[in-house]
Amino acid sequence: MSREYAKAVGGRLRAIRIQQGLSLQGVEQKSRGRWKTAAVGSYERGDRMISVHQLSELAGFYGVPVSALLPNEDQLPPRERRPRTVLNLEKLAEAPPDSSALVRRWVAQIQRQRDDYAGHVLSIRDGDVRALALLHDTTPQEFAERLRAWGVLETSFPEESEPPE
Repeated sequence: MSREYAKAVGGRLRAIRIQQGLSLQGVEQKSRGRWKTAAVGSYERGDRMISVHQLSELAGFYGVPVSALLPNEDQLPPRERRPRTVLNLEKLAEAPPDSSALVRRWVAQIQRQRDDYAGHVLSIRDGDVRALALLHDTTPQEFAERLRAWGVLETSFPEESEPPE
């Protein structure tokens, strides 16, 4: 959960508590110490992440459905759209075998973890690119250039085909 989302959930928590005429101390008293003032205050400020289980229990305490504690889309800050790193697996199969062997093993491991063997492309995390660059004794930017030279690297943007302006 992002910090912005945690703050939006916290705003909903605060709104429900106030609608019920409860102070933070009132929540602790009414819950007989189950919900500590400091913890609920931290959730409401978005300083502390609340688990799904705790959110469900707090919704039960307030007597509201969990959905009442979740922010509406229009209450959320705009999401940062970062490009995804997408590898073309068909091009990877054509890449120089000696220099691409490590990348192929990395991709095979990700496919095993995801139980995804039929795809023609594979999205990988920024951390994967950094780790692969480190293993190739290069920077992430230089490693990305190597992937581009092999024709393997495709960059896409989530939910849209055009990059942000």
